[in-house]
Amino acid sequence: MSKVHNFSAGPGILPAEVLQQASEACINFDNLNLSLLEISHRSKNFEKVMDESRALVKELLGLNENYKILFLGGGASLQFAMVPYNLLRTDGTAGYINTGVWASKAIKEAKMIGNTLVVASSEDKKYTYIPKGFEIPDTLDYLHITSNNTIYGTQMQDFPKTKVPLVCDMSSDIFSRRVNGNDFELIYAGAQKNMGPAGATMIAVDERALGKTGRKMLSMLDYQVHIKGDSMYNTPPVFPIYVSMLTMKWLKKNGGIDWIEKVNNEKASTLYSEIDRNSMFVGTTAIEDRSKMNVTFIMHKPALESEFDKLAKEANLSGLRGHRDVGGYRASLYNALPLESVNALVEVMQAFEKKFA
Repeated sequence: MSKVHNFSAGPGILPAEVLQQASEACINFDNLNLSLLEISHRSKNFEKVMDESRALVKELLGLNENYKILFLGGGASLQFAMVPYNLLRTDGTAGYINTGVWASKAIKEAKMIGNTLVVASSEDKKYTYIPKGFEIPDTLDYLHITSNNTIYGTQMQDFPKTKVPLVCDMSSDIFSRRVNGNDFELIYAGAQKNMGPAGATMIAVDERALGKTGRKMLSMLDYQVHIKGDSMYNTPPVFPIYVSMLTMKWLKKNGGIDWIEKVNNEKASTLYSEIDRNSMFVGTTAIEDRSKMNVTFIMHKPALESEFDKLAKEANLSGLRGHRDVGGYRASLYNALPLESVNALVEVMQAFEKKFA
């Protein structure tokens, strides 16, 4: 079977060996002659998976002992509500930076829970840049940021310097580069873009921040309840957690964050260099804010898009079409995507230019 180069923005590509291990576990997990999909989540065998998954998150993010790791359902979209519900005091104010669709949705949920201030926004230029030079009130309960924006192709290269607690949605660039996790009061990430399959969301939270809102808490929305239950207050998303664990083990085995950051930098540099060189294409975001995970670009002659699509299909390039809200093209360069796939895309872009320029 010919190799397919998977540039899908999410659910995204996973390492081949992880997929193989996961498929085997679906038949016979841990030599139990039972499927991972049918064993008890409270069995010793799965408890080991949960324990190792938590330990790997803390290791990869460099987190200290104050942080608790949760794996919950509901996607990052549920965290848009859970974050303010658990961190925003009834008489306090939460701050948000609006850098795209997902940040906007987080802001919408927060406004339904309490006082919410949009500290900065790039909506004025259709989210093609990351806001800079804004003031952050020191009275905020927290400042929420989105580190990488899958739809528009922007990424925070540096995080805001502030004494206000930081909360970050890292769904699409988690474990892709070195960050000091202790700089954040809470980090959350849907697994399906850079860590595992859809269905699990990782939350890393400084436990000292919890229990201070002044509101009565619904059990299923209370981080403290889930911490006490070791992410098993209700049945957890067993399979996505297991695959996320395998992916983190794959990352650690190959050299960890330092290794993958170098790989990701090379992939992004290779593709952006071609976009800037090629007379048929142009990038869509501010150069200094370009994402190393989601590369967005458009064609100078949109009427030729069908011709490029044809060449891409012939070369087994999959998932390149841009988000329906913006059009054009988007190449997602998640951790598991090899440089080989980026080179295959570059070759198609060069062949397209040679034929139609």
